[in-house]
Amino acid sequence: MKLQPAAVLESALYVTDLPRAVAFYRDVLGLEPTGHADHRAAFFRCGAGVVILFDADETIKPAVPGRLPVPAHGTKGPGHLCFRASRAEIAEWKAHLQANGVEIESEFDWPNGARSIYFRDPSGNSLEFAEPKLWNME
Repeated sequence: MKLQPAAVLESALYVTDLPRAVAFYRDVLGLEPTGHADHRAAFFRCGAGVVILFDADETIKPAVPGRLPVPAHGTKGPGHLCFRASRAEIAEWKAHLQANGVEIESEFDWPNGARSIYFRDPSGNSLEFAEPKLWNME
């Protein structure tokens, strides 16, 4: 039997201004906050998974003695995260984002017919809403 992960439990993005990013993901994207780790990270429920926003300058530092021993990690520059949505939901998201002053950077139909829209969070991360059939998932 081949061992294989069952699903992605958490996805992480690295941000330059954690309070501003928290406001965007909570107030514009409507994700449910589930907690935070001091000034280093914020956690949000997203369907069956979790989106973590890490302060890019803080998570590259080693863990403080006596705290959780999570290894230092991180990156600089824009990351990418794609949210699952139906074609009708993508149209609703487009209108909602534009009403909240978020520019739609790109929108198109992929060769297999799946629809995508792209936009940026306040830290410049590339975010996308796409139909599951983009990856042959329904």
